[in-house]
Amino acid sequence: MYGSRGAGVFAGRRMSAVVLGAALLITGCSSSDGGDGSDEPADAGAGITQQPKEKAPFWVNPDGTAAQQVAELEKSGKKREAEEIRKIAEQPTAEWIGPDDPRQQTRGLTEAAEKAGRTALLVLYNIPHRDCGQYSQGGAADGNAYRDWVDGVAAGIGDRPATIVLEPDALLHLVDGCTPQQFHEERYDLLKGAVTKLKSLKNTKVYLDAGNAGWQNPDQIFEPLNRAGIAQADGFSVNVSNFYSTEDSIAYGKKLSAKVGGKHFVIDTSRNGKGPYTDGKPDERWCNPPGRSLGETPTTKTADPLVDAYLWVKRPGESDGECKGGPKAGQWWADYALKLAKATG
Repeated sequence: MYGSRGAGVFAGRRMSAVVLGAALLITGCSSSDGGDGSDEPADAGAGITQQPKEKAPFWVNPDGTAAQQVAELEKSGKKREAEEIRKIAEQPTAEWIGPDDPRQQTRGLTEAAEKAGRTALLVLYNIPHRDCGQYSQGGAADGNAYRDWVDGVAAGIGDRPATIVLEPDALLHLVDGCTPQQFHEERYDLLKGAVTKLKSLKNTKVYLDAGNAGWQNPDQIFEPLNRAGIAQADGFSVNVSNFYSTEDSIAYGKKLSAKVGGKHFVIDTSRNGKGPYTDGKPDERWCNPPGRSLGETPTTKTADPLVDAYLWVKRPGESDGECKGGPKAGQWWADYALKLAKATG
């Protein structure tokens, strides 16, 4: 991502999301926990279980990238490393929906989650002119393509439970000058339309992305949130793919909430256990910073009534981009994942 962010996605991951959606539809892959709290493992190799529903109602993908890493490490006899990566694999982490066949992707994921008695956690990250040409550049070809894509997402979800983080950085990049002026009006229209479409679904919650605690001036983003449909959404998200502490994220979110009608918010705590990185080049501190750790595990039991959940929106262990020795944005980086897990108590 650009500047102070880092919501990286890459082509290979987008393709894997399509394959995953198809595989889930064919196999009915999910935990054997049908919502009765038994939490018995049912995946094909790593013994991944669902978290207790009262703590974290979101679905753990038993065949996710981290789970596959656990299985590979165990097979090669690296038991200690496998247990470290298990800290990631057994937590519910968002699935980022790619551009190809969104209906198949969201149908497969939400069906698997529903079978496990849980809610699918999804990220929509396909806005046109995404990421201003940085590590995660791309997005839908134009406004009509984006509208069709959102329609496909909605058709795949149907009445099944889903929580959606909508378009990380899309508003922030309107405010910081990254996205050219000629695309601003269309972006507001696309975001508002997406909120309207997704909130027409029976059991879907939507959180518009609203930057992070490093963005020191909520006065500059609350009006963009209003124009993008925050009134109709369930709330907004903060700290997506970033490292600001939960305490600072709550403070930022509460200031912003007061300006948008008291809306609730969710916080990405996936990698914020030690806060932001403060060394090196300021414009690259967000990208694969060393010495970080996992943050609070996903839960709806938070420290503030305005905070609906702590979520792992960015999958810990996936690269922010080709910086500091990392692979392409969104690609699994086993060494970085292991360091994150080992640094966590």
